[in-house]
Amino acid sequence: MQQNNSVTEFILLGLMQDPMKKKMIFVIFFILYMGTMIRNLLIIVTIKFSRTLGSPMYFFLFYWSLADSCFSTSTAPRLIVDSLSAKRIITYNECMTQVFALHFLGCMEIYVLILMAADRYVAICKPLRYPTIMRQQVCTILIVLAWIGSFIHSIAQIILALRLPFCGPNLIDHYCCDLQPLLELACMDTYMINLLLVSNSGVICSSSFVILMISYIVILHSLRNHSAEGRKKALSTCTSHIIVVVLFFVPCIFIYTRPPTTFPMDKMVAVFYTIGTPFLNPLIYTLRNAEVKNAMRKLWHIKITTESKR
Repeated sequence: MQQNNSVTEFILLGLMQDPMKKKMIFVIFFILYMGTMIRNLLIIVTIKFSRTLGSPMYFFLFYWSLADSCFSTSTAPRLIVDSLSAKRIITYNECMTQVFALHFLGCMEIYVLILMAADRYVAICKPLRYPTIMRQQVCTILIVLAWIGSFIHSIAQIILALRLPFCGPNLIDHYCCDLQPLLELACMDTYMINLLLVSNSGVICSSSFVILMISYIVILHSLRNHSAEGRKKALSTCTSHIIVVVLFFVPCIFIYTRPPTTFPMDKMVAVFYTIGTPFLNPLIYTLRNAEVKNAMRKLWHIKITTESKR
């Protein structure tokens, strides 16, 4: 992986330097990460084994929860471990791997959110054609294309990262490896690489956000032709989606669509969309989605009853 580098490892400065605050970080983010993993695992298992959650919406939710869990895992465990470590060292190869994983899984979340919006659009605006358009084969192909698109995006990001020469300081003022903090350490003019970063990650974030918001505006506008019960159910689902979209995209746009400058709030913004949002996402969906909650109760009631009979 290394090219024209005298630096073989980096030191992550993390969120805080104070020993007491670092212990607080360990406790807080350990709870957040475990909550994220448990809640997403509940959703994944429930959708996998529940007979009532077989629609395309839950097919996409399954993969979105899977990507959400993996996305959080790409940063949270290292942050948790490093909060108790005296030396927060990450090797060059590990750093490049984290850049790849962060962008691969983050992009996958974006594409699945777009697929979920498309599914709601067809279900609400073209209900008679919904079974034909969103059949199982089509959904599977769309998910495969989302994986491929995410892989292409992350390959582009890692190529940019590998082109950066590091020949001096190796202190990364961040809790994880990403292109923005790495640009600060590169011993070259990074204007063009930052321009490519904005045209890749920045355009994906901004355009996807605009597409999603327009699609939900169209969906909400079309609800006026539905019955009161239909409007209530569709509005509940769409509101959950919109909350998730705003929570995820606003921090991403802030980070990836600006000139190569750093702000004191950058690390906290990154924490919000890499750890905070994945923690909130399952909570938003399960609290606002009666079908998921009912399926969870039935599934775990059956499992508990079966175990008690044994």
